[in-house]
Amino acid sequence: MPLVLTAHALLFDMDGTLVDSTAAVERTWHRFAARHGLDAAEILASAHGQRTAETVAAHAPPGTDVEAETAWLVAQDMADTSGTVAVPGAAELLASLPPHRWALVTSAGRELAVRRMAAAGLPLPQVLVSADDVREGKPSPEGFEAAAALLGVSPSAAVVFEDAELGLLAAGAGGCFSVVVGAHGGDAAEGRPRIADFTGATCTASDEDGLRLVLPTSAPARVRVPART
Repeated sequence: MPLVLTAHALLFDMDGTLVDSTAAVERTWHRFAARHGLDAAEILASAHGQRTAETVAAHAPPGTDVEAETAWLVAQDMADTSGTVAVPGAAELLASLPPHRWALVTSAGRELAVRRMAAAGLPLPQVLVSADDVREGKPSPEGFEAAAALLGVSPSAAVVFEDAELGLLAAGAGGCFSVVVGAHGGDAAEGRPRIADFTGATCTASDEDGLRLVLPTSAPARVRVPART
């Protein structure tokens, strides 16, 4: 029961989409919560898909040096990638993509993104838009719009793969077609095609037609994303 997509570029979120870094992320936020006497579960409920500095600002006690705490958290993340693995099928799909046809758009900083992709055994794209490269994080569409521009396509000619509410909102705001990866059930996922992971996904490319992506899904359809502008 395949979903067949024809597009000109693929834009991937990282954590939870290409990389399963759940264990490491939870350890870091538990350390932060213990450091400030906070509820780790409450922090984790809102942190996914958001830049670290924004999560710190939302949860840290009044008077906290947000910049310093963010730097501390990033250092914790950089030092702890244990258990970080690729989402099933991600390595095989990325290996089949032309380098100029895909990008990574992540709420992680650039250095952390490089480290987590390496820990998961995944290649880095030519275009990587990180938290360091945008003025506003997701749900702003800035990151997806920037990645599409660097790939030379309109956002409407790109397919976004996301697993988080903020990322799906960002994709929609940017005019991208989005596919939900995993079990996220927020409002932004309503009506969107969904895949459990990338197992069995295939992609072929041509200069004339762009990318033809076939995804195993329970909601078969054929979708042609508009040509580049």
